[in-house]
Amino acid sequence: MSDNLDPDRLKALEEKIAALKAPEDIKDHSEEHYSQAQLAWRMVIELVSGLGIGFGIGYGLDALFGTQPFLMVLFMFFGLAAGVLTMMRSAKEVQEKQLAAAGTDEGDTRGD
Repeated sequence: MSDNLDPDRLKALEEKIAALKAPEDIKDHSEEHYSQAQLAWRMVIELVSGLGIGFGIGYGLDALFGTQPFLMVLFMFFGLAAGVLTMMRSAKEVQEKQLAAAGTDEGDTRGD
């Protein structure tokens, strides 16, 4: 092997390495579709799980105290309220993320 290194060849090799290390800006649009579907399923699961947990607690307390339908109905309403509240928090979280992403994408467009 020769000790003489060709600087042009080394520079070309460094440029190739840098080009391969550069991140690709290819955006997969199917990813957005799946994120919306995941958000919808997350909200459905939050609502149904709130109802289920409320039903379970109410049924258990009714069986314990012998007040059959009263506590079950009451805790189902509490579960529904908790599920809707959790859904609203999730929607607010997603909305804030979308607004933050839109703000960074557009930059400062105010004409001050």
